Amino acid sequence: MADPPQRRLSDLERGLVVGVLIGEGHFGGDGKYPQITLRMHVRHEALFRLLVELFPRSRLYGPYGHGGRHYYQWMARGVALVEDVLPVVESVLTEQIDAYAFARLQSMRSDYAEFFRRQERQAVSRRDAGG
Repeated sequence: MADPPQRRLSDLERGLVVGVLIGEGHFGGDGKYPQITLRMHVRHEALFRLLVELFPRSRLYGPYGHGGRHYYQWMARGVALVEDVLPVVESVLTEQIDAYAFARLQSMRSDYAEFFRRQERQAVSRRDAGG
């Protein structure tokens, strides 16, 4: 069963998402696939649930307990990253807003350039096929 489609976010939701990812998110990958990861204490569970509501194709893991820490981990990979989360982040995040986060995002795009090219070709194919 397919995940529900991405809905259009309000300006407030866009700002909230990008602000949290600038401050707490990780723009990187596992060496093969890029991902945006957010890991925070379980006291922020409501925020994590909102992220999953806003981005249904993303994933929430946890809660985890490790070394006295209790946290959730949210991840956007694959189609969720390319079609849902990145367009939101890239529509807001500029070098002028946060040079460090912008550089991390650009580095992820560069490190996984072939993956992004492949995903963008597949998205065009899906659109051309009407799906």
